[in-house]
Amino acid sequence: MSKRDLKKYLNELNKEQLEEQIIELYHKFSDVKVYYDFAFNPNEEKLIGEAKVKIANEYFPVKGKRAKMRRSVAQKYIKHFLTLGVDVTMVADVMLFTIETAQRFSSRKPVKYESFFKSFLIAYQQAVNFLIENGILNEFLDRVVDIKEEVNRQNWINKFEFNAFVEKVDDNFL
Repeated sequence: MSKRDLKKYLNELNKEQLEEQIIELYHKFSDVKVYYDFAFNPNEEKLIGEAKVKIANEYFPVKGKRAKMRRSVAQKYIKHFLTLGVDVTMVADVMLFTIETAQRFSSRKPVKYESFFKSFLIAYQQAVNFLIENGILNEFLDRVVDIKEEVNRQNWINKFEFNAFVEKVDDNFL
C-alpha cells in the first residue's frame, strides 16, 4: 500500500475507527508501543542511563567472567534513539561514551583483535560526523580530542588513521 492509498483509507474512517486501529496497533506491535510510550513520557535521561549501563556491561560485566566487547549493542541503542527522536546531544553522548568505555577497557586489558580497533575508528568517524552534521561539534570537542589523545597514549594500531581523520576535520570545520 502506498502512502497516498493509506491517507485515502484513513480519511474514510471516522474518529472511533481511527482510535480502534491505533489501539490495536499499540497492542499488536511493540515498536508502536515503544514509540507512543516515548512520545507521551519522553524520559530521555532514563533511556540514556539504561543504555550506558548495558554498553558498559559489554566491557566490564557485572555477571560473568568475560567481556563480550560487542559494539553492536551500542549501535542498536543509537539507532533506536535516532528513530525515537531523542535529543541529538544525548545521542552524541552515548556515541562518545561507547568509545571512551572501549578505551578504558583496552587500557586495563590489552586487546589483540584488529577488528576491535577498526570498529572503533569507524565509530569515532561516525560520531564526529554526527556532531558536525548536527552543529554540536564544539560542545563535544574536548571529548573528541581526548579520545584521539588516548588512542595515541595507548598506541592503538590504527592511531595514524585517527590522527589523519582529526586533521581532516580540523582543516574543514575548526
